[in-house]
Amino acid sequence: MFEKFKMKKQIKVIRQRIAFLEQKRARSQAALVDAILKKVDPSDEDVEYFNQFTGEIERLRADMHELEAQLYGANK
Repeated sequence: MFEKFKMKKQIKVIRQRIAFLEQKRARSQAALVDAILKKVDPSDEDVEYFNQFTGEIERLRADMHELEAQLYGANK
C-alpha cells in the first residue's frame, strides 16, 4: 500500500515538473515562431533551449508512463 502511495506521489511530482518545463519551452518556441514569421534564422540559443526542454519533457513522460503502468497494471 505504501508503495502505491509513493508511486502516485512520484507521478504528481513528474506532472508538475513537466508543466514547468512546458512553460519554459513555450518561451523558446515563441521565439522560434517569431523568427520564422520574420523570415530570419532563429537564434542558436533558442533552438538549443527548445531541444533541451523537449528532450527532458519526453524523458519525464516516459518515466511517468512507466510508473503509471506499474501502478495501474497491478490493479487490473
